[in-house]
Amino acid sequence: MALFKSGNPALQEKMFQNTIIIPGQDAMTQRGALNKFFFLFLMVMASAYFTWGSFYNGVNVMPWMLGSAIGGLIVAFAIIFKKEWAPYLAPAYGLLEGVFVGGISAVYNNAFEKVAPGIVMQAVGLTFGVVIAMYVLYQFRIIKATQRLKSIIITATGGVAVFYLIAIVLRMFGIDIAFIHEGSNMGILFSLVIVAIAAMNLILDFDMIEQGAAMGAPKYMEWYCAFGLLVTIVWLYMEILRLLSKFASRK
Repeated sequence: MALFKSGNPALQEKMFQNTIIIPGQDAMTQRGALNKFFFLFLMVMASAYFTWGSFYNGVNVMPWMLGSAIGGLIVAFAIIFKKEWAPYLAPAYGLLEGVFVGGISAVYNNAFEKVAPGIVMQAVGLTFGVVIAMYVLYQFRIIKATQRLKSIIITATGGVAVFYLIAIVLRMFGIDIAFIHEGSNMGILFSLVIVAIAAMNLILDFDMIEQGAAMGAPKYMEWYCAFGLLVTIVWLYMEILRLLSKFASRK
């Protein structure tokens, strides 16, 4: 079996190991995975719209955001460790993720309404633009998912994860790493690097979907890959929103 890797922790080589096709069972296809991604994306949009509306109706959505973040994390780990459950759990993850994304988007929109009206729509538009651009670059093989590129992005993504974890721990002890949140030159540069790393993960995700289909992965892996792609795109959106907020804070 060929070795496939991705910077997205939900789309690793080991996730395709021991996924044996049973005679008569349908195999995964690229179109099937993308169709399921669009379904999950609609789930995210629906629950995000609900939370957004609730925020502007005066409802305290913070408990919902916290609950959905914890619930989404639990569901995500369940999918990662039991990928056979992806067809049943991925839609639940989409709904939970939408609750959180809708809430945090409303908070950002309200906080920067005067200095940067429409910041959320700008973030959405930029996210779509980046995803489409990376898909075109991948389809035309302008950027190829070589083993060297994979290794670089995996290392960079792992470094980001460790850095964020350290920042969270330090914040629990009252130590804040300012440039993560502030609009200084260092803060903006940091966010640009993170956005670039998230965007490059899309190349690896598209490659993983293609390779999974080529190797005849089971049909349920379409749901798993759709879930993994959603994880990356939500991460990309959140980082773009953070970047825009940093620019807005300098006005």
